[in-house]
Amino acid sequence: MVTEQELRELTDFAQEIRIWTIRQMAERGFGHMGGAMSICDLLSVLYGKRMKVCPEDPSFEERDWLVCSKGHAGPAVYAALALKGFFPKEWLYTLNQPGTRLPSHCDAGKTPGIDVTTGSLGQGLSAACGVALAKKLDERKERVYCIIGDGESQEGQNWEAAMFAAQNRLGNLTLFVDNNKKQLDNDTEKICDMEDFEEKFKSFGWHTVRVNGHDCRAIDDAVGQAIQEQERPTAVILDTLKGKGCKFAETIWNHHINVTGEQAKEAIEALMA
Repeated sequence: MVTEQELRELTDFAQEIRIWTIRQMAERGFGHMGGAMSICDLLSVLYGKRMKVCPEDPSFEERDWLVCSKGHAGPAVYAALALKGFFPKEWLYTLNQPGTRLPSHCDAGKTPGIDVTTGSLGQGLSAACGVALAKKLDERKERVYCIIGDGESQEGQNWEAAMFAAQNRLGNLTLFVDNNKKQLDNDTEKICDMEDFEEKFKSFGWHTVRVNGHDCRAIDDAVGQAIQEQERPTAVILDTLKGKGCKFAETIWNHHINVTGEQAKEAIEALMA
């Protein structure tokens, strides 16, 4: 349950994540804008309310894990981590620069707070399953969260992992599908239509929920449902808008785009209005 005060705070946090995501890419001049902006509300709920984390000790044993399988959305995760105090916000201006600790894709060896290195699409859910199974075998209470893209779901390894998770009754695993309906060069449905996600995951033995991926209250409610599931993994289908909050990136097919200072300025001003 989200109180009105919590909802305001989560909504504001999501906007801050968006603003800092834009700033990072504007500094570099390009980046994976669309897929990063579409998960900011989810990251707000996870880091702002639901996940047990410790910025002072990012690797502490009792933390919840997040596997951002769509590793190109790393800048949004970095923004959330910096705002939570995992590292100085100044690091965000070094995105994908020589010597940076914030590469374009999530790297557990470089960035405090990143649990699993990702970027090769289709592999993150398998990693999340491994962590979740280990937690279950050790009778630990930590939860494991994983984010994949709708385009990424075209990779068959996801469905092998989905079978594994259901077979092993990984109730401590929650998967979020960022269903922003666009990928590199066309609408996802025109490349390889993966709908109906809910029915697919149900057929694999998962508990499923579908919500507006930009509604922090709905996302939080979905996470609450997942936590109540003891014997089944949960798939939360997030209906999102690619590039959400960044008008110049919302209406185009894109994976990696150029970002000018003027575009960034206008987008940030709109978010702060």
